[in-house]
Amino acid sequence: MTVFLTDADVRAAFDWADAIAALRSAYAAPPDETRFPARTMARGDGLWLRTLSGVPGDGGPMGAKLIAASLQHRRASYLIPLFDQESVELTALLDGHSITGFRTAATSALAADLLAPAGPLRVGVIGSGFEAQNHVRAMAAVRTPSSVTVFSPNPASRARFIRELADLGLPLAGAESPEEAIDGVDLVICAARSRDEQPTLREAPAGVTIVSIGSTLPEQRELATEVIARADVIVADMVAEVAEDTGDLIAARKAGVNLMGKLVSLADVVSGRVSGRPTDDPDAVVIYKSVGSAAQDLAVAAMCVRRAADLSLGTELPVTISPVSK
Repeated sequence: MTVFLTDADVRAAFDWADAIAALRSAYAAPPDETRFPARTMARGDGLWLRTLSGVPGDGGPMGAKLIAASLQHRRASYLIPLFDQESVELTALLDGHSITGFRTAATSALAADLLAPAGPLRVGVIGSGFEAQNHVRAMAAVRTPSSVTVFSPNPASRARFIRELADLGLPLAGAESPEEAIDGVDLVICAARSRDEQPTLREAPAGVTIVSIGSTLPEQRELATEVIARADVIVADMVAEVAEDTGDLIAARKAGVNLMGKLVSLADVVSGRVSGRPTDDPDAVVIYKSVGSAAQDLAVAAMCVRRAADLSLGTELPVTISPVSK
């Protein structure tokens, strides 16, 4: 049987705590780079098709996420197929639109929970859209933010952010500048693309943990070179791709910033093989930088499929794609 989950099904089945637990299990599996190869990008005239694939080490479904995008029309489609590791049968197809946002925020929450100081967190958010809101919801599932301050250039966007998150019951406030939003915080969430590809975060307060998700391609910028240089540790979901394919680290390297010894993998932090935050320096600055990975997509997609079955969500497809003997 192959089940299809629409975006509405995914949203109905999704749960932050279960997603973070699934990601913790996925990243705690023994490391094996061959299970999650680098993403590929096919480019055309204003078009691109990105593929992220993987075979989870925890026995969960193997699969891929395909992203088809048109730059001209500013739209994208997401598809996630899942295959059983034992039978190699196609067990599920999912609209991956919401999963992309959910898995990014859930992985950031997992990382921030491990990297930020213990206890309630004062949170500063740069960005007010879908990703920014998801990150606050995800953080609230693992910690209790003592305050959340948001900056977005548009006052109406800041107001909408506060209105949309009112159900969390958290102290929410708007800021007139990025500097005001991050003043005195423990955790900075960068979840906004600058229109002119200039960094949106230009300073790093002492002792802060920074979550950066908005620079995933060479032409994109989010963190100023000074922020990268100030960081004591940079935790990456995909170390090679963060180092080689993100505009922030490319710019830092060109400026002479030595990244050797700073970059560690999220999997090593989750498993306890390395410590993400230096314990002997309360002023240490730690960055979690994400480009996204199939490990995240597959863990969250599989969790949604399991919960959808319990909730009687989804549509059984009238056809079966069965494996063939070789």
